[in-house]
Amino acid sequence: MAIALAAGAGGYWLGHSSSPGTVTGAGSERKILYWYDPMVPAEHYDNPNSLSSMGMKTIPKYADEGAATATAPGVSIDPAVRQSLGLRVVTAEIGTLPSSVTVTGTIDFNQRNVAIIQARSGGFITRVYGRAPGDVIGVGAPIADLQLPEWGGAQGEYLAVRRLGRPDLTEAARQRLRLLGMPEQLIAQVERSGRTSGVLTITSPIGGVIQTLDARQGVTLVAGQTLAQVNGIGTVWVNAAVPQAQAGLVRVGQRANVTLAALPGQSLAGRVIAILPTAQVDSRTITVRIELANRGGMLRPGMFATVVLGDEGHPGLLVPSEAVIRTGARNLVILALADGRYRPAEVRLGREDGGKTEILAGLAPGEKVAASGQFLLDSEASLSGIPARPIGDVR
Repeated sequence: MAIALAAGAGGYWLGHSSSPGTVTGAGSERKILYWYDPMVPAEHYDNPNSLSSMGMKTIPKYADEGAATATAPGVSIDPAVRQSLGLRVVTAEIGTLPSSVTVTGTIDFNQRNVAIIQARSGGFITRVYGRAPGDVIGVGAPIADLQLPEWGGAQGEYLAVRRLGRPDLTEAARQRLRLLGMPEQLIAQVERSGRTSGVLTITSPIGGVIQTLDARQGVTLVAGQTLAQVNGIGTVWVNAAVPQAQAGLVRVGQRANVTLAALPGQSLAGRVIAILPTAQVDSRTITVRIELANRGGMLRPGMFATVVLGDEGHPGLLVPSEAVIRTGARNLVILALADGRYRPAEVRLGREDGGKTEILAGLAPGEKVAASGQFLLDSEASLSGIPARPIGDVR
C-alpha cells in the first residue's frame, strides 16, 4: 500500500490540492480521497488546512494507496518522507541476554547446623558455667555438670563384673553402660581409675550461638530433658524474596552475589541451595535460600542483604525493547520489507534486560524491524486493512 506520511508530524506532506480531487507529482496525477492525521487515522477532513483533534496538520490520503500485491502486503513510504519522519530500522540478531534478578533478602541461621543438648539420664545439676542465650561458644565448651545416680550404680556393677575375670560378662556390662548413653571416654576413665564417677560435664558438640539455655544449678532432671540449643555460625542462610514473575529465572545450584550495607565494598559469593515450595501470598514472592560461608562471624542473622541471582544467560534472538508494540492482546513488531514497505508481524516475547527483548517466535535472524515511528506505521497498516504476519508464517 502506498501512503504519504507527515514529516515529523510537523504538517509537511508530498504534493496536494486545496480540496479532494487530484494532485500532480512527477508527471502523474493521483486522486485524493481526504486528509487525515496519522496519529488519529479515524478522523477524515476535506480541507488540507485542517487541524486534527491533536492539533496536527493533516496529510492527503490517495485513492491508489492499495496497490500492494496480495503476496507482499505492506505500507509503502516515500524515501524523503521516511527521512523526514526519522524512521530507524534495526536488524534482529542472535545475542546473549543476561538472566539476572536483583532482590532483597535477610540473613538467618543455618537451620541444618543445630545441636540439641539433653540429659541422657535422670539426676540434678551440680554446677553451671556462666553461659547465657546469645553467647558465642566454641566446640567442646562446658555447659553444666550433672550428677547422675543411675550412671554411678551401673558403673559399680560394671567394676564388680570386671573383677570376676569373665570377658563375656564384662563385655555385656560395658554394653549396658553404652546403652545408658554413657560416652566412651567416661567408660575408659572408670576402667583406668577403678572408681565410679556419677558426675558428667555436658559440653557443646559444635561451636556457635546459644539459642536457649535451661541449665540452672540445683535443678532436677529427667532423661531426655533439653538443657541447651546451639546454632552453628560457620555458615548462614540468606532468605531472598523473588517475585513470582521472575521465579523461572532461578534454579537450585545457581550462583548468587550478596552485598550488605554492614560490609561496604565486599561481594560475597554463594549458591542457591533450596527454593521453598510455598509462596508468600501477601507479597506474591517465593523464598530462595542461599548458603554463605561466615568467615570471621561477620554475618549476623537479621541483617538485610541485596542479592543478585543469575548466570551468563543463553543465546536468543534480540531486538531493541522500543521496537516492540504491546497491545495487551498481542505483541507486534513492524517489519521493514523491500522497496520501503512496512508490515506488522506478531511475535512471542521472552525475557527483557538492558534495553533488549528476546523474541521466542514470529521473527527470523536478519529480518529488519522499525525501532522508531512504529506506532504510526501500525496505525496506517490497521487503517489500510493490512493484516499482521502470523507467528507461523516466518520463513
